[in-house]
Amino acid sequence: MTEPSPRGGFRGPYPGWCDLATLGPRRTVDPSARGPGVEPALAGRVLLVDDEQRIVNFVRRGLEAEGLEVDAAGGGEEGLQLALSRSYDLVILDLVMPDVDGLSVLHQIVERKPSQPVLVLSALSDTASKVRSLELGAEDYLSKPFSLEELLARVRARLRTAARTDQTKLVVGRTTLDLIRRQVDDGRGPVPLADREFLLLQELMRHAGRSVSKERLLSSVWGYHFDPGSNVVDVYVRRLRAKLGPDVITTIRGVGYRFDAS
Repeated sequence: MTEPSPRGGFRGPYPGWCDLATLGPRRTVDPSARGPGVEPALAGRVLLVDDEQRIVNFVRRGLEAEGLEVDAAGGGEEGLQLALSRSYDLVILDLVMPDVDGLSVLHQIVERKPSQPVLVLSALSDTASKVRSLELGAEDYLSKPFSLEELLARVRARLRTAARTDQTKLVVGRTTLDLIRRQVDDGRGPVPLADREFLLLQELMRHAGRSVSKERLLSSVWGYHFDPGSNVVDVYVRRLRAKLGPDVITTIRGVGYRFDAS
């Protein structure tokens, strides 16, 4: 149970956690609203994998107050499925979960998505657990109990590093998009794509697991000079399905399309 804060917020479930009252109400951060010398708002998508709901709620609120989009999974299997099927800037992973060993989840994420950054957040504070996690491919390790301020500082550092590194590939499931060579591999080998097909696939993969409207696809791939009522997106989606498989792109009726892991 959390305990009330003298300032009307609440404290985390462990001693040493910072007071969420200092974060204020949940909000969407406008980077332009921050003055000079102030830490800029973050941008990105984070997956939080932890079976303790109070921790999930606490950390989620802190991350969202920083401007991040957060998905949460209450178990290792669900977390692994989300990590492999969607695109995340960072995965925050607990090691002690009821359904599957967190180290196994970490190993599978790193093995199947080598470019996926993972920060381990665990009650296991022994040196062996830390060393094993880092050897398996975790980029950072923070033990519980912890300060939310420290966690957010580590998240900021990780996302700043990622922002300074040119992303050359998008990997979702078995599909790899090489942005430099402009090549696609569906896990069985190279798939030749025309220029517009490549750009459309790139936009869909950047938002893997989420629906993307036809209007957005028209704007980002073809430009606004196309009539929003045009069926050009549908035509190119059919071409991609013919080359990559019928189940890779899902039609969301009345909304648009969603790229799913294959």
